[in-house]
Amino acid sequence: MSGKFKIMKTQEVINYIVSWLKDYANKAKVEGFVVGVSGGIDSAVTSALCARTGLKVLCLEMPIHQPTSQVSRAWEHIERLQSRYTNVQAVSVNLTPLFDQFISMLPQQTHGFEHERALVNTRARLRMTTLYYYGQLHSRLVAGTGNKIEDFGVGFYTKYGDGGVDVSPIADLLKTEVFEIGKELRVPESILIAKPTDGLWGDDRSDEDQIGASYPELEWAMAEVENGVQPSENYSARQNEVLEIYLRMNKANKHKMIAIPVCKIPQELKV
Repeated sequence: MSGKFKIMKTQEVINYIVSWLKDYANKAKVEGFVVGVSGGIDSAVTSALCARTGLKVLCLEMPIHQPTSQVSRAWEHIERLQSRYTNVQAVSVNLTPLFDQFISMLPQQTHGFEHERALVNTRARLRMTTLYYYGQLHSRLVAGTGNKIEDFGVGFYTKYGDGGVDVSPIADLLKTEVFEIGKELRVPESILIAKPTDGLWGDDRSDEDQIGASYPELEWAMAEVENGVQPSENYSARQNEVLEIYLRMNKANKHKMIAIPVCKIPQELKV
């Protein structure tokens, strides 16, 4: 199974995104961008694309009980960006004490998987709040790091967390395409070979560990579903499993991908 069916004009895509970012920022009359850099491929590519605009870019590294491997990858990328682009600055904001204080205020009897998942999403929302603080402070847009599979396929992101952004430069790119652009942008090898992870659990569990399918598999499923395909006897057991994973997550996370429901009051009730 593979989600990649055609060769992408990588350099042309890079130029297009950079031009789009620069044009959007200029029209918004802001000075540049703020990007949360995690040590993963999506944030590395996003920050590199923003840097290429020539506008001011602030990379924020925001650890919350983060494994050292993720922190070191983030700073390896940031330092490489700064060596290439004079418009890139970086700040580290250790959110671990704030996160721990938040936990200490919760009922002590709270436990279980849903409790842990709620705390995982809290991490993402603390980071979003920090990004917007610096964005407003320096008149910059918060650049999102979500890709097409995460944002519009399985909804693998936190609502009002990493989903809370001003612009989404790579949200029309599949994960395999993001890796291809990362190679072209000379993202550090340590990031290119690392297993994708949301970095929210305080350990090294990968996205595949959580989802149950790899990104190439999910890209295949997304393409199949867009063509109206459902699980059937025409597919292997693994293909049907991946289709079911994709369909289940797409349905469960649909609320993230559509506009917030608004209760429209009938006009006759407002007269």
